Amino acid sequence: MRILLAAVLLFLSLTTTAQQPELTALLKKHNVPGLQVVYSKNGKSTAYALGQRKSGTPQALTGKTTFQAASLGKVVLAYVALRLHDRGMLALDKPLLSYAPYPRLAIQPGADKITARMVLTHSAGLPNWAENPLADSWKTSVLRLKYAPDSCWNYSGEGYVWLQKTLEHLTGKSWEALAQQEVFGPLKMRHSSYVWQPGFDKNASFGHDNTGKATEVRRFAEPNAGFSLLSTAEDYSRFVQALLAGTGLQPATHQLLLRPASEANRCGHARTPTDSHIAWACGVGLVTTRRGPALWHWGDNGDFKNFFLAFPEQQETLVLFTNGANGQRLTNDVRQLFFRPGEYRALQWLAEE
Repeated sequence: MRILLAAVLLFLSLTTTAQQPELTALLKKHNVPGLQVVYSKNGKSTAYALGQRKSGTPQALTGKTTFQAASLGKVVLAYVALRLHDRGMLALDKPLLSYAPYPRLAIQPGADKITARMVLTHSAGLPNWAENPLADSWKTSVLRLKYAPDSCWNYSGEGYVWLQKTLEHLTGKSWEALAQQEVFGPLKMRHSSYVWQPGFDKNASFGHDNTGKATEVRRFAEPNAGFSLLSTAEDYSRFVQALLAGTGLQPATHQLLLRPASEANRCGHARTPTDSHIAWACGVGLVTTRRGPALWHWGDNGDFKNFFLAFPEQQETLVLFTNGANGQRLTNDVRQLFFRPGEYRALQWLAEE
């Protein structure tokens, strides 16, 4: 607990600096209603909250405004899985079906070989989603392998939901309860949850389509590690800094977040020069740059686009949350505001998925 508290205390007071005019211009340029950005180096953080919670209204965005963090929730699941691995509750190379059956998974060759490590590195051979995960029919849809397990890299929300259900089985707790116990509570992430909380109503952001028109506020009733994380950039920056520090993990386990576990050879894609700069660790992407290795991941719920980049050697992180379908267009520009330009072309890899 002392280590967890120390990580939180490193997150110092947040102020606004000279990048605000440039960020405001980028919102206008890309037709994105609002953003939150947190840049941190050596524990000192600067935060920005600009634009509107809902376009065409005076509802200003603040640092406490709730966003859909989307797939950034997968990294939280990976972190919790590694914590349970440290306690001997989860073996990374033991088939998941040996822990509990998964009714949606069709009987098929190779399914009984899928492990937590394969899921965490997106090499389980599963599709992203069997059906639209927001549809009622998804819960009972049949899950079939798309590729042979451990043969190539294919991004899969389904795999993370399966691992979520496994962790729930092992602990006897819901995913929301686990996340609160293992992450949100210890790291003081008071504005984070995988299910809708009544307090979010006062300051939640709408999503927006690519024309800038407001879509909706999704009030997730059930936790889904693949897409239902609700959070703020300030909260998520605390988490990213904990990842870099190895907070709550054994040293050897912390290395599983920093070292390649998969070359991330994309299924069905011819290998390109960009691919040589990308690998996958247990739950996060890795990219090599002239500044050194970095961790990264994105979140995309269609009308919310988010991203983080973290340099372990420099103890430097950047978290970007946007409430618009065009939010990914800001990513490269925002990176160049805080880091030297021309270093991160490999991260266009995510736009190809």
